[in-house]
Amino acid sequence: MPTLEEQLREQLTASLKAKDLKTANLIRMINTKIMERRTAKNFTGTVDDALILDVIGTYKKSMEKARVDYANAGDRGKDQLAEIDFEVEWCSKFLPKGLDEAELRDAVAKAVAELPQKDPKMAGRVVGAIKKQYGDRADAQLVKKLADELLAGGS
Repeated sequence: MPTLEEQLREQLTASLKAKDLKTANLIRMINTKIMERRTAKNFTGTVDDALILDVIGTYKKSMEKARVDYANAGDRGKDQLAEIDFEVEWCSKFLPKGLDEAELRDAVAKAVAELPQKDPKMAGRVVGAIKKQYGDRADAQLVKKLADELLAGGS
């Protein structure tokens, strides 16, 4: 199985041949972000699949945040939304599937049940436990929101 770096290179070549500049530009952007990591001052080690997945995940998160801003801009941001949606969807193909809200709600409820007391100040502990168990598959902001809801109701 080819490494992610090789897959990106193959997709870039294929998209250029197909004159798919949208995909080509996105892959170039991802490659630039990878290069920034590789040449960062304190970087030691190699560029492996884990680093590339981290770069893609970080880029996807930044696009999701930007999408909210463009959506709030109304007609002025409308043109960018399709581009951002395309980029988020493309990045998602490389990343492990995240937990949906129902799965997260169950996990948070279980973590809250294991707490010694149901205090809203314990939300950070719940988020930490969920992130430790599920890693990047769990959306920390959603976990915090769910924990706050459950802890506020349980006090």
